[in-house]
Amino acid sequence: MTAPPTISPRTQFGLGILGAALALGVTGDLVLRVMPWGLNVTLCAAALVATGTGLVRWRRIPVSPDAPWLALTILLLGAAFARRDSRTLAAFDVVALVLTLGLAAASLQGVRIRVLDAAGHVRALVLAAFGAALGSLPLVFRDVAWHEIPQGGRLRRVRAAALGAVLALPLLVVFGALFTGADAVFANVVSNVFALDLPRLVSHMLLIAFWAALTGGYLRFALRREEGQPAPAAAASAPGPALGIVPVATALGLIDLLFLLFVVVQARYFFGGTAVIEQTTGLTYAEYARRGFFELVTASGLALPVLLGADWLVRGEAAQHRRTFRQLAGLLVSLLAVVMASALERMRLYVAAFGLSEIRLYSTAFMGYLVVLFAWFAWTVLREHRPRFAFGALVQGFAVLAGLHVLNPDAFIVHRNLVHPGAQRPFDVTYAARLSADAVPALVAALPMLEPREARCMGARILLSRWLAAASDDWRSWNWGRARARALVRADEARLRSLACAPTPMLHPPPAASGRERDR
Repeated sequence: MTAPPTISPRTQFGLGILGAALALGVTGDLVLRVMPWGLNVTLCAAALVATGTGLVRWRRIPVSPDAPWLALTILLLGAAFARRDSRTLAAFDVVALVLTLGLAAASLQGVRIRVLDAAGHVRALVLAAFGAALGSLPLVFRDVAWHEIPQGGRLRRVRAAALGAVLALPLLVVFGALFTGADAVFANVVSNVFALDLPRLVSHMLLIAFWAALTGGYLRFALRREEGQPAPAAAASAPGPALGIVPVATALGLIDLLFLLFVVVQARYFFGGTAVIEQTTGLTYAEYARRGFFELVTASGLALPVLLGADWLVRGEAAQHRRTFRQLAGLLVSLLAVVMASALERMRLYVAAFGLSEIRLYSTAFMGYLVVLFAWFAWTVLREHRPRFAFGALVQGFAVLAGLHVLNPDAFIVHRNLVHPGAQRPFDVTYAARLSADAVPALVAALPMLEPREARCMGARILLSRWLAAASDDWRSWNWGRARARALVRADEARLRSLACAPTPMLHPPPAASGRERDR
């Protein structure tokens, strides 16, 4: 009698990842299909972190010291979806979450994130993306040796029963069709028992398969170590081809000249004031500001990868050549400081004329991030501390995102426009009322004091239609901002209807209990 095959540790771990991926796929299908996202993202982030932690402890996998704080960052980013309702802020959270997951995969492989340069960060993210997209295939067809799984006993009986069901299926269909055609009552019973929503069933199966394949591939990439294979991102800073100082210095010198020409022209407008701008361009100061800000933001954002690429191309040059590069790059950073100051001044003028909006707030925040980033570039790369730049830039990006969450952008926009309305465009109550739920508390408090009367009417109508008549969220997409907005509007329904300038029937009686009944 032959002994049953032994399941190897490789197969055991592969089966563990498959089971975890299937569980995560079912979880994703159950909670993430409900929009807009809220508590469901928080739950899925927690489930993914808990699953990864369990697998690491089960197999006692050595990981980088950076893994714990990256796991905490994933949890905080997931929790952010249940806190703020701003769609723009949620989009930034998604980007940050994907970025953190990519770096977390590298840290699970033992890579020290803090010592990776910018190229190492990019490589880690690209490898994690490919691993998540394609990792399920080697997991199923290579990591798990299916012949090692015992075939006898209870499993053999299950397989035999399944084979019998498959053989009986066509016969059941034929006889069932005959019986339903012969008896209307039997046909009605069969239709009620086997009433299936096939499109919905297929939708659930596809979504489960998608999330399972994605999480399975990610976990396999992050946790599976081939025999004797080093961590994939460990060689992120490996030497590569260098271009040399002459072409790099020539290109940087020409770019410096272009930026210098722009700065000289800008100085004339800065010191000349409104009269010079109107005479030269035919534009008002506000129109001039609006026309140039986003172009300057784009130019400033593109300058950083240019400088990083130039630094990479001359990394192996002699000391005097490196010194030449640092001088040219330092000059460009100095000119960029003037360009960014011009952009921020344009935005200040633009906001003073037309008020604050989402795109203006986030663009200003991005420009502020670039200012700090270029200062960090000068402090690290230009002082020959290149490996420290990428990690510092990552931390600064997370700090800016956290600052935006603390600021509460939509509420800040309402407060700012109420206190300092635009000179050419007064407070736009329609725009404010159509912001996310985060803006509702500030708007409800300010609505009775708005002038003119039509503004109060319009704001009250929009708030009532959006946050009173709308159905409550599914628990999976619960969000604190939306729940608070609905509660405030319901509690202040009578006053808002009196401000709406149109007698409409009360959807809810005044007592507070009615709000709780609707919540249920």
